[in-house]
Amino acid sequence: MKIVIAGAGEVGTHLAKMLSNEDQDIILLDNNQARLDVIDSNYNLMTWNGSTSSFDSLRDVGVADADLYIAVTPYETKNITSSAIAKRLGARKTVARIDNSEFLISDNRSVLRDMGVDHLIYPENLAAQEIAMALRHNWARYWGELHEGALLLIGVKLHGDSPMIDCKLKDLPVTTHDFHVAAIKRNNETIIPGGNDEIKRDDIVYFITTPPYIQEVRNICDKKKRVIKKILAVGGSPITRRFANLYNEEFHIKIIDNDRDNCEAMATMLPNCEIVCGDALDIEVLRENNIYQYDAFMALTDSSETNILSCLTAKEFGVPKTIADVENLQFLSQAENLNIGTTINKKLLASSHIYQILLDADETNSRFLALADAEVAEIYVKKNARITKAPVKDLRLPFGMTLAALVRGNDISLVSGNSHIQEGDYVVVFSLSGTIKKIEKWFS
Repeated sequence: MKIVIAGAGEVGTHLAKMLSNEDQDIILLDNNQARLDVIDSNYNLMTWNGSTSSFDSLRDVGVADADLYIAVTPYETKNITSSAIAKRLGARKTVARIDNSEFLISDNRSVLRDMGVDHLIYPENLAAQEIAMALRHNWARYWGELHEGALLLIGVKLHGDSPMIDCKLKDLPVTTHDFHVAAIKRNNETIIPGGNDEIKRDDIVYFITTPPYIQEVRNICDKKKRVIKKILAVGGSPITRRFANLYNEEFHIKIIDNDRDNCEAMATMLPNCEIVCGDALDIEVLRENNIYQYDAFMALTDSSETNILSCLTAKEFGVPKTIADVENLQFLSQAENLNIGTTINKKLLASSHIYQILLDADETNSRFLALADAEVAEIYVKKNARITKAPVKDLRLPFGMTLAALVRGNDISLVSGNSHIQEGDYVVVFSLSGTIKKIEKWFS
């Protein structure tokens, strides 16, 4: 596939790096040569210096032959204009990043489709939805739903009295195959485990399972689900405002921000929420606002460091659930190792959403999730593929991958050693970042 990414900002650069690991024709377009130089020599892609809204630049990068055109500059008007031009010049599918919920309204959305914008990416909206999911499933660090919720990816940090701690996977105290341990995050390392790998205290374990067995996963992790009603949020950022706008009826929300003008604007915009002007890094401000009475604490300022420290403080006050926006990818692993609860990152969420769009464009090349240093793929099995030659237990699969689940027609099941994969199946695969190209050879 030929993919043109317009905009070498944080989202565009991160997406380009991830897609460059795969067998795709990637072109990154931007008019800032310094940004392009950073990525040009280190990744398998082409960079092009030009305007994202210039007809000449789009023709120069061959947008007429593009299977997917992704406009992710920081400016939504440029992205919409750029996508519309690319579509008229021949791009098969177009994606535009936006930062205004007005574009999501059905009537307005149809206008954009008529202009040539096929898909919209609204990172703040994706982050708000991710936060709501984390609050509803607050015993987990990560909750992902696949195939309209028929298949679940659940990440849980193990401590307490979980019987999984200090236990090898092959010796887990279970009698039926109701979940699959797909990956283990330990300190700064992601492990794709085998039967002899042992689970340690404070590991983050990623399970693949189905809805009937959620309770079994929760029990073996020694976790309890809490009802969350009262939320204290720090930072009146676009994510905070979007979350409050969407979920103020489901949760009682108080927002603390140190910018008086922003507080006044939020008071008008969010009449159902409490707005407090103050410095949330000041422990006295947190005490005055009764932080210990809240069910959840969200740190959503523009500073990853502030968010991490704020969540650590909230934990000291005994808040059961904390969520931090960690936009600096270098901090993600360190943040996950600390006891700060759930972390979110708009770049990873936007990349995951674009992978879903990539599936629509090429059904043989699906990506539905991107973790910091691992990938989850749903790969189509072609005729005479190596993966079909024997049951899974008899295949000498490459290091760094695990087969987690199998989609066959309308049936979804977990993969065991006795599973025999067939042509036409879709297989959910966990792998370390950068290894997916080698793994796909088993399916083609």
